[in-house]
Formats: sequence, structure tokens, C-alpha cells
Amino acid sequence: MCFTQACLRRLALLSLPFSSLLLGTVPAVAQSGAGAAKSCPAILQHSFNRLQDEAPQKLCQYAGKVLLVVNTASFCGFTGQYEGLEALHAKYNAKGLVVLGFPSNDFGQQEPGSGKEIADFCFNTYGVKFPMFSKSVVRGPRASPLYTALAEATGQSPQWNFHKYLIDRNGKVVASFASKVEPDHPSLVAAIEKAL
Repeated sequence: MCFTQACLRRLALLSLPFSSLLLGTVPAVAQSGAGAAKSCPAILQHSFNRLQDEAPQKLCQYAGKVLLVVNTASFCGFTGQYEGLEALHAKYNAKGLVVLGFPSNDFGQQEPGSGKEIADFCFNTYGVKFPMFSKSVVRGPRASPLYTALAEATGQSPQWNFHKYLIDRNGKVVASFASKVEPDHPSLVAAIEKAL
């Protein structure tokens, strides 16, 4: 009898028409298994340029992870939260948490620099290693599609820098935290641990 995943895949392939195998049009069900790509939830079907070098990045690469999405700024009273965000990322990354930073100049013009200036500041001042993306508009009619979707899912758009959204492994936005909620606040840590 055949009960292993590998064996079941072989049987599925054997039942396909030869033309499918020859042309490489193997249905997704036959391709499932360890090497198959994870489906990408709608909230992650967006691309942004990486902060350091403007290389395009698809957020779908984080499908299956718990995500903490944060709009950031270099010259804000909350800028010190970078340290706590990096600590969260370092502590929980192996368990599946990824912090995603989106610099924004929307509030008080507190992020005026270029991508390179922002990246250098984040790394040199706070040792930020979590993924950061190019400057984004995070509220209002010109908000990026990601931030529009986050606001629609929670009923809350960022009111200032360092607003945080928590997305679970299935791509569901499960919580929203105001700027004043520090990265080590018990409510935020508890929500992350529950999502993990």
C-alpha cells in the first residue's frame, strides 16, 4: 500500500495524461508537498521596494509568517521603538515572527531623508535588521494599497508614526496597536505569542 506523501504524489502523476507530463502542465494537486509554494493571502499581494537598494520585493515571501507591520520615522518621539522592534524580531523570528518597517513622512515631516539615509540611520543607530521598505504613504486617499487594506480590516488607520498591525499566519489582520504601545507592552507581546 502507498500512504506516504511522496508515494501519493507519484500515484497522482501516474494517473495524469502523458501530454500533461510532457508539456509540464501538472495540476497543483500533483505538485503539493514540501516543495510546493504557499498560497499568498490577499493582504500580502503587494510589492514594495527594499529600503537599502530599491530592489522590488513581494510581500508574498512572508506568507505563513506572523507579521508586525509598522510605519516608522527617524525624527519622532517614538523613534526609540526601533530598538524594541528589533528585539521582538530577534526574539521571535525563529518561531515565525517578521517585523516589517514602512518609513513614512506623513506625520510632521519626520522622515525627510532618502532611502539610503534612512537605512543607514536605522542600522547604525538601532541595529535594525528586520525588513524595511521604501517610504510609503500610510493614510488618506494616497495611502498604499497595503495600508488601505490594513485600515479597512481594523477600522483604524495610523494616527502617527509607529502604529502597529499584527497579521496572523493565515493573512488575517488580528490586531492594531496605537503608536504609544511600546514593542515590549504586555498586550502586544501576548498578541504576538498567541499568533505564533
